[in-house]
Amino acid sequence: MKPIPPIPLLVAGGAVLVVLCLALSAGPSAASQGAAEATSPFRPSPPLRPPRLSVFYGNLATLSRAGGRWVLRVDSAAFLEGSTAKRAAVEDGAIGPGEPVPNDFYVRNESKRLLTYRVAQGARVTVITAGIRATRVSVAELAAILKGGNPNRRKLFGSPRDGYWVQVRGDTVLSMNQQYRP
Repeated sequence: MKPIPPIPLLVAGGAVLVVLCLALSAGPSAASQGAAEATSPFRPSPPLRPPRLSVFYGNLATLSRAGGRWVLRVDSAAFLEGSTAKRAAVEDGAIGPGEPVPNDFYVRNESKRLLTYRVAQGARVTVITAGIRATRVSVAELAAILKGGNPNRRKLFGSPRDGYWVQVRGDTVLSMNQQYRP
């Protein structure tokens, strides 16, 4: 490592100003070398914060207005497929060993505890309608559907309480998209 150049002193009106001049050619410090190694793609490191966006599967319990905003109460669950679904279904006693998982998916809901999220203004919402189509609706319309109404007389496919994929950023829902379930 190269030595740091001398510190020049500037005298202006009787005041002494100390100006530190660090040469860029001095090279990286040991601390910055350690930081570079920690971010190397070849060295694992734990995440420093949760992901900005996350998506989970869940059953919508309520969607209501509170304090001028929409608030969602949702029961999260695991939507499993393939061999993971089969093993979980056998462990839970939903099917016997060697039996197939119906429609190759299984929903494991270990807790009925609800999570509460704020809903973003303009959150994207889709429900499944007749003809098995994803139909975009407003948050207000979904709230009415969950309460048993159908303000736009849509031909809904399945139960509006069937699971949804919920995308969140922090504590705010960005989208709710109903999962097709045969």
